[in-house]
Amino acid sequence: MPFLLISGIAYLMKITATLKDRFKATYDSLGNSNFKRNLLNALPFWLGAFITGIVAVVYAQLFSLAEQATAQVFHSAPWAFFIITPLAFVVAWLTVKFAPFSRGSGIPQVSAAIELSNPKQHYTVNKLLSVRVVFVKVISSLIMVFGGGVIGREGPTIQIAASIFKKINDLLPSWYPKLSRRNMIVTGAAAGLAAAFNTPLGGIVFAIEELTKTHFSYFKSALLTGVIIAGLTALHFLGPYLYLGYPALNNIPFWLIVVVVPLAVVTGVGGSGMGRIILAIFRKKTALKNNAQKITFVAVCGLIIASLAYFADASTFGSGKEIMQTTLFTANKHLHWYVPILRFIGPIISFSTGAAGGIFAPSLSAGASIGAVFAGLLELTPTETNLIILCGMTGFLTGITRSPFTSSILVIEMTNSHSIIFYLMLTALLANLVSNLVSKHSFYDHLKDQYIHEVYQSEFPVASSAKKTE
Repeated sequence: MPFLLISGIAYLMKITATLKDRFKATYDSLGNSNFKRNLLNALPFWLGAFITGIVAVVYAQLFSLAEQATAQVFHSAPWAFFIITPLAFVVAWLTVKFAPFSRGSGIPQVSAAIELSNPKQHYTVNKLLSVRVVFVKVISSLIMVFGGGVIGREGPTIQIAASIFKKINDLLPSWYPKLSRRNMIVTGAAAGLAAAFNTPLGGIVFAIEELTKTHFSYFKSALLTGVIIAGLTALHFLGPYLYLGYPALNNIPFWLIVVVVPLAVVTGVGGSGMGRIILAIFRKKTALKNNAQKITFVAVCGLIIASLAYFADASTFGSGKEIMQTTLFTANKHLHWYVPILRFIGPIISFSTGAAGGIFAPSLSAGASIGAVFAGLLELTPTETNLIILCGMTGFLTGITRSPFTSSILVIEMTNSHSIIFYLMLTALLANLVSNLVSKHSFYDHLKDQYIHEVYQSEFPVASSAKKTE
């Protein structure tokens, strides 16, 4: 068996070398130098986007299957999650040990990688973005969500896509024109978001607003083509779809702006407050010195999530996409008052374990639950309720990300709700303003700085320790 494996790898390497030689010969035979240069510059982005689209689709299907399995087991034997959830949380946390920077969302790691993608520090990016990170990210998050973890797949997809683009850049032969590693990572992240949500404009705005302050003109062609190809690849396998669907939004009265304003304040405080609590727990966790204490902490987190689902509501589990679909597209639009509390606590507990998993979808579902409760208290009509739910989603996501334009565009593209762009933008801007009063920096910014410090500490432990003691 080992002999066959070694022979297979050797044969694959031989084929790869042959293809590289043939491609080089074909390239040399082309006469137009501008065409050759532009073609070579574009090909890595196209290839990365195509692979990203495929991987995003496979990951989305696996994630959905894991959530379905959770629901089926809970329906037949809910008591089992007092065993399943703690065990899954511990295994997911232990899995991350094989690639420590695969933990959590993935967006802060990508931001840190972009900042470190300079000539002096580019080699450190391998810790944040790699093939190992991809595999560990997928495995840990799937185990986590099967155990009922309140996580999403969108943040992980972004880190996975950025890792794919970086790996392609690393594999380019020596004769190949030099491409900006930073632009490859940014484009990969944008393509990942576009493929995960089927939101091409959201991917572009996310890259500009959240990931980089570089002039858009420097890499607009690569970014646009990367997002388009990744999105088209996902569409080819999944068909034309919206992440959520087409909620009814007709006959919206203008006076609802009176409801939108306080909703923006509540969701903005809720999103930024969630981030601050998670960061505070991370700081407290540093007091846990040995593995026994850390495993106990993760297991207790699992027991808390299982208890909330068993004694309160099964909607505690998972990304929360079902909550958004139910409240937007069925007659069951109004939720119990405690559901937003569960959707607030769930991501905090799950994310605090240190296992892999995103916070995009849980933030959207938390905002949706707040909007549904708001609408129920005011006895709004179904279409008015839909507007308030979408505004709640926008406000809460803005509170956690501090990216109001990205949040607005994502919600618009997920639901084709262009007619209410004014309400969504107003919610996002107000939520962002309120969030800045709670904390000057976003949740992702804090984590990005933490990851950069960890990378530096792993590369220069002596200097880092000396700096820490000063």
